[in-house]
Amino acid sequence: MIRTRFAPSPTGFLHIGGARTALFSWAFARHHGGKFILRIEDTDVARSTPEAVQAIIDGMNWLGLAHDEGPFYQMQRMDRYKEVLHKMLADGAAYYCYTTPEELERMREEQRAKGMKPRYDGTWRPEPGKTLPTPPAGVQPVIRFKNPTDGVVAWNDLVKGQIAIANAELDDLVIARTDFTPTYNFCVVVDDWDMGITHVIRGDDHVNNTPRQINILKALGAEVPQYAHLSMILGDDGQKLSKRHGAVSVMQYDDDGYLPEAVLNYLARLGWSHGDDEVFSMTQFCEWFDLDHITPSAAQFNTEKLNWLNAHYIKQADTARLAALVRPRLEARGIAISASPSLEAIIGLYKERVSNLNELADAASIFYADITFDPAVLNQHLTPEALPALVDFATGVRDVAWEPAAINALIKSCIGAHGLKMPKLAMPLRVLLTGQAQTPSVDAVVALFPRETVLKRLAALPA
Repeated sequence: MIRTRFAPSPTGFLHIGGARTALFSWAFARHHGGKFILRIEDTDVARSTPEAVQAIIDGMNWLGLAHDEGPFYQMQRMDRYKEVLHKMLADGAAYYCYTTPEELERMREEQRAKGMKPRYDGTWRPEPGKTLPTPPAGVQPVIRFKNPTDGVVAWNDLVKGQIAIANAELDDLVIARTDFTPTYNFCVVVDDWDMGITHVIRGDDHVNNTPRQINILKALGAEVPQYAHLSMILGDDGQKLSKRHGAVSVMQYDDDGYLPEAVLNYLARLGWSHGDDEVFSMTQFCEWFDLDHITPSAAQFNTEKLNWLNAHYIKQADTARLAALVRPRLEARGIAISASPSLEAIIGLYKERVSNLNELADAASIFYADITFDPAVLNQHLTPEALPALVDFATGVRDVAWEPAAINALIKSCIGAHGLKMPKLAMPLRVLLTGQAQTPSVDAVVALFPRETVLKRLAALPA
């Protein structure tokens, strides 16, 4: 059975690159009827926080990337890691190294001065016929993995193709610190082994870790998973995606008014393709998804494309669901939502015109809160020729049937009486009611307001 995992370190929020990795791992498992495991790699005690763990889980939940097993926490697996460390020491696959950090730094400086690659020189590595130094008093050793010295470690990366590294290029990795706590690369290996991970789909910043992890897995007699390393994501400007590009936290996209299905659809197309298909559900994505169509080159983030997708999904979304998402945004602004007009009715009218939920909230706020007029806009549209027709409309609107067709008939009557074209009345009417010159059909907008509100706002007409 296919078993994939997403294994973030809880040192911050779930960023967009991690979300894409999680999506691809989740979709690959779903495509093959396998299992998707969530693992929290929290061994960096100084930087890992419960808040960051919760931020990752919140991001996964918002996106709807449900895990089948976990979350597993590395800090809760220390006894297992130490058990494996002891076995590796007993089997001769690992050894104690008493080289101090100061000695290691001097060693590397000397190597650099000679034009050599800086690395551990194997002083404490046991070899047949080699006499090891006497362990120095008072020095706590680290544990190093006894990496093979000849041959190559190779794998067929499912994104990047064949990769081979000479073992002579790899020194003996520290797999446990002086206090016997295991290091990152060692924990990952034991976790992938114990959890039966068959496919490791992760960012290509881990490519350099892969040969070391493969060698440790082989030393343990474990089956080596297949690896797929995803290229980095570049920002709109072509530079590596970073905090300076703005919204890099997944939950920031929620705050900014994006729907999770739009973000997922966008991420799915970020470095992967299925012909020319741009818009598709996650069900369809899981049916199509494979690793063959992931590009090995860097993917470039395109905010304009994401906004287009989000606008598409808002248009398609159930109005009641959108109302439930917009309501807390209005409440956060201190706007009280009255029974009339209904929030759903407002959203039904405006959802074709916006690209995010915050714009929907902006549109809805006009109907519940007092508006401020831009004098320049007001002066532009409240022209002397428009005023008589507006006065007639204000009179007629007191008794007109409160539905768009009747209001539209009243507007046409007023412009007909004064020899005007529709925009000459519709534009100032929009400005007086909403503070904006651009709105949906003016008769539909008028009909959404309670009659009393329309009369009150028309009362701002000059005498």
